[in-house]
Amino acid sequence: MELSLVQRLLLIGILISEIRTQDGSGPMNSECLGNLLRITLSAEYFEDKYLSFSVVDQTGIAWELDEAMASQCGYTVTYRNWSNIEFRASALSCHSRLEKDMFTVTIQIKASHTPDMKNAETHLQSASCHYGPWSPRELVCESNYMEVSVTREVPQTVKDFIQDEHEDWTLAFPEAKTGEASIWQIVFHQPEEKKALLVSDAWSAGYGLNTTDTRVLLRIPYTAVQIQLVEAQGITFSAVRSSTFYKQQWMILVVDTAVACPVDGVDYANKTIIWTVPKYIQPLSAGATRFKDVLVEAGVDLHKLSAKEMASRKYVLSNDLNAITMKIPIGAEGGYYKTSVSSGQHGAKYTINLFLEHQWEDNKWGLTKHTIIKEIETPFEQVELAITNNVELVNLTIEGATVAVAAAVQHGYLTYEIRYANGNKAYVIQVPFDVPSVKKEYMRADMRAYTLNVTLAFITHPTSETFTVPVITVSTIKDAVLPSATGFCDGRNLQLIITRGNVDQNWLPFISDWHLTPEAAQKYNYSLRDNGTHWAISVPFLSSHVNYEDFHTSGIKASLHLSLKDGITLDNRRDFSISCRFSSSELIQCLPNGTVVVTAVKLVGIADLDTSLLVLRDRQCKPSLVTEKTATFKFNVNTCGTSTKFSSTTMTYENDVLYFRPGNDTPVYQLKFVCLYTIKQTVDVRYESKKNPPPSIKPGFGALALSLKLFKEKSYSDPYQESEYPVVKYLREALYFEVELLQPEDARLELNLDDCWATNSQSQDSLPQWPILINGCENSEDSYRTVFHEVNYSLRVKFPQHLKRFEVRMFTFVQGTSLLQEQLYFHCSAVICSTMQQPSGFLCPRRCNPGKHRLDHSAGPYPHGQASSGAVLVRKEND
Repeated sequence: MELSLVQRLLLIGILISEIRTQDGSGPMNSECLGNLLRITLSAEYFEDKYLSFSVVDQTGIAWELDEAMASQCGYTVTYRNWSNIEFRASALSCHSRLEKDMFTVTIQIKASHTPDMKNAETHLQSASCHYGPWSPRELVCESNYMEVSVTREVPQTVKDFIQDEHEDWTLAFPEAKTGEASIWQIVFHQPEEKKALLVSDAWSAGYGLNTTDTRVLLRIPYTAVQIQLVEAQGITFSAVRSSTFYKQQWMILVVDTAVACPVDGVDYANKTIIWTVPKYIQPLSAGATRFKDVLVEAGVDLHKLSAKEMASRKYVLSNDLNAITMKIPIGAEGGYYKTSVSSGQHGAKYTINLFLEHQWEDNKWGLTKHTIIKEIETPFEQVELAITNNVELVNLTIEGATVAVAAAVQHGYLTYEIRYANGNKAYVIQVPFDVPSVKKEYMRADMRAYTLNVTLAFITHPTSETFTVPVITVSTIKDAVLPSATGFCDGRNLQLIITRGNVDQNWLPFISDWHLTPEAAQKYNYSLRDNGTHWAISVPFLSSHVNYEDFHTSGIKASLHLSLKDGITLDNRRDFSISCRFSSSELIQCLPNGTVVVTAVKLVGIADLDTSLLVLRDRQCKPSLVTEKTATFKFNVNTCGTSTKFSSTTMTYENDVLYFRPGNDTPVYQLKFVCLYTIKQTVDVRYESKKNPPPSIKPGFGALALSLKLFKEKSYSDPYQESEYPVVKYLREALYFEVELLQPEDARLELNLDDCWATNSQSQDSLPQWPILINGCENSEDSYRTVFHEVNYSLRVKFPQHLKRFEVRMFTFVQGTSLLQEQLYFHCSAVICSTMQQPSGFLCPRRCNPGKHRLDHSAGPYPHGQASSGAVLVRKEND
């Protein structure tokens, strides 16, 4: 079976001979092998093409080869395996051009995709080889012919010899008649008779005859009539005893042109090929009485092997008195297996192409060189698969469904048959890599394995016997596209966007050893989306699957690690991670009502910390929400041991998250945090990094909010709404004001009024101004004194100390003696005091202090704020 890849297709080729790869730079390459020239055709170039071979003579005429002409003229074309088509030519082949010790052969090859050879491409290849010196007698046993050439010895010519008339042998093949000396006739010596053939008759009978300046040649096909089968030491030879007569200018000479080639001599024992060739057989040694071996060499595919090379392949070459023996282990390097069929059973044969060169001297010929080329094929051995021309593919079973060959194309399977010139046959099945029945598996790096599992059903003709062959072929291709990822953080979440590749169809996302499914993600308030091309994963900064690595002034470094695992084996395939620094404002909230929500996180380096055992300064204050890596506390600023500090612009609340090991009162974990309530807007919260524990959070900030409201009645139950402004009042009509500390809601705080004043524009600093309260006291210059009203607890008033109420009479500004009919705006400044500390300064004794006209706000340690009311218009009595 042949398995190959063509244009990203899976090919299944089933044929009787195997396929091997021949390296070469072009469609043909040549090599000289003694007295033979070999031209090898590139399988990659000539695959699936019909070929014809021609030999070009010295005049440029191309003689097309068939089997008869090849064996007659000294050419051999072998199709032993499709990837190694060989053309071999003898040095003395019909159209060789001989020049001293060089011979040149030119061949023409036509290649076409159709058997009629239309639109054929033509290729010319010419090669020259050096050969020499020639032995007096050289014998060649090729696969399709026997060849003998002997030295032509010309005695001294007889003076005045008269040349014969033009004889019929001059009608022979051109090379046989153009030389000064030409063969006249050949006599075959057979047991019962001698048969003489003129050159023309011998040529017509398939014999090849030729002369050169120095040699006489006879070439005999194995199918020749005059071949005799003779035995030597129990081994059969094809042999021909012949005498060749050739004409010299004044004489006729005769030479012995006997030749013999072994037919068998091959045996098999213990998985070993044993090839025996007897020496000095009778047809070749007639008349000789003394023999001496000169050289014995052997090899494979016409390449001689040294003793070291043979030993490495476990070949054994032995030369005894009467025979040369070569032993080859079946399956050894140099041969190949090919599939075969016997009696409906599929199997294999091992084939090896051996050659033997034996040179000896005798007292008749002098030196004889005998070259034997022997292709050996072992007996049939049943194995998994073989195909012959009488076998037909009828259907395929694909993923359990049986499909006829013609209908298989609908499933992506294109099936066609190839018949080779040597009688071999192949079925090729092309399957695109992307059909569903081809299983794809990621291997490593950029490699994917494509597996095709199909069962082929065959029928044999004419017996109609059937058999099936399961075929599993795996092709490894560098086409894997691995998933890639980008990551970012949006302030509250870590985000991973994974672009899917072509190998992760069955991969699953895991965070640590936790399989991230849409259901599991929803449970933890994560987000997992899969649109087929991308995974989008979002995990909140504060979650149990986020790792917290360190504190820094720029924030806390958090990371998320995600793995993609094989859905079957759970082997780790790909890892991704994203790290970001988050503002510590994500860890603390200072709510307007005095509630603090703080989250402590477990750093990667503190493995033994149990977040459920974290406490605040008051160890009774435990976390309200615990995960493996976080603990969240929610408490009021006036509880859990929270300390309070005051400054001119802020109120500071401070506490610690602590972790104590059992039996130890020294905390091994301490996280400081602060809430600052200020009139200014909220600012970001930051972590503070220190060389040693405890870590701390820089102050969190809340807003210190004041309001100044105008009420409709003395009951202070119904304030004017924003939509009711400007409010219209008569002169001297009572105005009921309330100043309130809206946040924080801390019972330990008290609001005290500083100054209150009126302007005729929204700006607190505009002129003219009229003071209503000065340093918390009534303005003594008012005709109608300001009246303070007590504030008591009620459903609306949760902290009475956070409010101040007073009553003034409506007035207006005058210019000279005229009343200015303008709207008034009322403003108050206030200071926030602590009920838990001793009074300091003159605003927090909770009484009027007339000693100073206006307060220098930068001098006191307590936070201050200001509030303004909407516009109030004066209405005249007669309006």
